[in-house]
Amino acid sequence: MGNSILVTGAVRSGKSEWAEHLALQSGKPVTYIATAKEDPSDPEWTARIQHHRDRRPDTWQFIAEAKDLSGALKTIPSGHCVLVDSLGLWVAAHLETEAAQWHELMAEFLELLPTLDFLSIMVAEETGWGLVPTYPMGRLFRDRLGRLIRQTGLKADETYLLAGGHALNLKQLGQPLPEAQSPLF
Repeated sequence: MGNSILVTGAVRSGKSEWAEHLALQSGKPVTYIATAKEDPSDPEWTARIQHHRDRRPDTWQFIAEAKDLSGALKTIPSGHCVLVDSLGLWVAAHLETEAAQWHELMAEFLELLPTLDFLSIMVAEETGWGLVPTYPMGRLFRDRLGRLIRQTGLKADETYLLAGGHALNLKQLGQPLPEAQSPLF
């Protein structure tokens, strides 16, 4: 089976750059799965996406997939490296998905992860260090992403937290929490 790495941290912490560094260091052919939806009416968002594109080597394959992340992962050849940027945008694409269907999508992803026969590097945004959102959709996003990061981090072979200009290997520094059976939102 392949190796899996979770890279998480706050906004502008260097998550994507660290994940790209790990992908380059792997020496494997890289496929970049972008979960962001482009919005031509938002020039600032378009500039952010372009900034990510400009950093990626031309040799990397590219897949844009906002909704069917598990399906996209199933297309990656054995022995390759895939970089998923990001789990937060995948969650955002499913905020209107009913809880039961979201639970199925998340369970499918989490069950697929240890069976992949290539290196998988996933970027995820930490959202739980701020205030509890005062609006339902914000709480739903925070809760779904928080649960996904927790479960992904437990399954990943390596988990990095980016903070203060450093990548901290949480598997070396921390202790895993028991896998809680709380609702998956």
